[in-house]
Amino acid sequence: METEFDAIVIGSGISGGWAAKELCEQGLKTLLLERGRNVEHLKDYPTANWAPWQMPHRGRMTRAFLDENPLISKAAGFGEDTAHFFVRDADHPYVQQRPFDWIRGYQVGGKSLTWGRACQRWSDYEFKAPARDQYGIAWPIGYDDVAPWYTHVEKFIGVCGNHDGLDAMPDGDFLPPFDLNCVEQHMQASLRAQYPDRHLVQGRWAHLSEPKDIHLQQGRGQCQCRNLCMRGCPYGGYFSSVSSTIPWAANTGNLTLRPFSVVHSIVYDEATGKAAGVKVIDAQTKEELMFRARVIFVNASALNTNLILLNSRSARFPHGLGNDHDLLGRYVGFHLYRGYAQGRIEGFEDKYVYGRNPTECIIANYRNLYRNDQAFKGGYTTFTGAYRVRKDHAPGEVQLGGEYKDRLSEAGDWYVYMYMQGETMPKASNRVYLSEDETDPWGIPKLVTDVGYDENDEKMIADFLQESRQMLTAMGCQDISTHDNHQAPGLDIHEMGGARMGHDPKTSLLNAHNQLHACPNVFVTDGACMTSTGNQSPSILYMALTARAATYAAAQVKQGTL
Repeated sequence: METEFDAIVIGSGISGGWAAKELCEQGLKTLLLERGRNVEHLKDYPTANWAPWQMPHRGRMTRAFLDENPLISKAAGFGEDTAHFFVRDADHPYVQQRPFDWIRGYQVGGKSLTWGRACQRWSDYEFKAPARDQYGIAWPIGYDDVAPWYTHVEKFIGVCGNHDGLDAMPDGDFLPPFDLNCVEQHMQASLRAQYPDRHLVQGRWAHLSEPKDIHLQQGRGQCQCRNLCMRGCPYGGYFSSVSSTIPWAANTGNLTLRPFSVVHSIVYDEATGKAAGVKVIDAQTKEELMFRARVIFVNASALNTNLILLNSRSARFPHGLGNDHDLLGRYVGFHLYRGYAQGRIEGFEDKYVYGRNPTECIIANYRNLYRNDQAFKGGYTTFTGAYRVRKDHAPGEVQLGGEYKDRLSEAGDWYVYMYMQGETMPKASNRVYLSEDETDPWGIPKLVTDVGYDENDEKMIADFLQESRQMLTAMGCQDISTHDNHQAPGLDIHEMGGARMGHDPKTSLLNAHNQLHACPNVFVTDGACMTSTGNQSPSILYMALTARAATYAAAQVKQGTL
């Protein structure tokens, strides 16, 4: 195959797919590298239409598998129907200096096949909070810089939601939302009456509730409310790189997709002061290859992006590409998912739900929004909803026969749940680095994770548990329970930072356009670029930043600057 391109994109997940789409649309011949196998829309969703009884273990994993894979088996959405989209524990080892659950999906499309699909915009308060409240460093951009790119992304991927006019969660270009069920409507009204500063709204989700022409052009169709998204959607009802951006890029004629390509490092040219290309190890043959390009986008997912940059060593950068001040790999962040609460609510026995709603409600962040007025810094989003369980049956009741099957259709009590997605503080001590004596099967140093919680996290979790209990009580719930699951960082699958954006090359790796300060033809637009974590789900921000940076990069290439 050819080895010279205008652009190389490392990683084919949510942000990598967008980089490929934008660069190809701008006319750049683009190589998209993916370390895992190829996955094609429709063709490679083997379990998409399976019924439970078609699975050997009814959706569960064997005891032997669980014993061999204690890490991935904890991941949200993991099961017999989705296991083929997750990396087994033994296949890609890493070193845990402190416990960190690193969930990965090595295939074309990456974790865009298994993401949660939440798409809230960051508010300007989230961009400004680090400087305002003196944690981390100031973002080099604000909401106004990203807002048009949010719109650009929303229109293409399809995001459903309401226009709610909230400061904490700006409105966007939305498709109609899914309906609240009867208890969720009650929750919304109760919260509005008793907590005027707290707002329960439909979340914003990458689901085609009513496809527009741009979505039909992608070959995608309406969400069927199956809520089997992580198997791969044969309708294209939710956004993934496989169903949307990668085929769109391919249709330009400018895309070359190469799976089974493990990126070893980015090669730096001492003479030009720029990156010359990418060194790749073929995952199947172990052959070393070199691909050259004028511009390189690193979208390998936050921790792998850090690994690649750290391993990209040269005489100019002995400690990793762009790493002049021991910043690379530091200030790694994540989201707090440790707090959970639920309660039983009486009434509504004459109502049930229709379909399997793939979305949830959100209580927008109400902590430290306009000023830091709590004992901790940062805020948290609360995901919430209501569901109805099957009716309880008496202990010892015979669970066989027609009468038993009839009773299974009897609905029981309604329950309300809440769980947190909290901001964490950037700290130099939360970091990843390369092992000095352990390598992976491709001869690349293993990544060492050294990331943990702090006192701010504990205070935020305690606040969430207290406030969620009070809100459940105000809604009329009984038998309320709250729980701190004490899970290790990483299981949130929202790892961020390590190559953060900033104004000053002495305190950051990337500028306002996501370029490496010290190597301007290398761009980082996945989670590694994040200056702080905010409290919103980050994937749509990665997409918006990628579209913005790719458009800028393409213009620089055409002008001859890069």
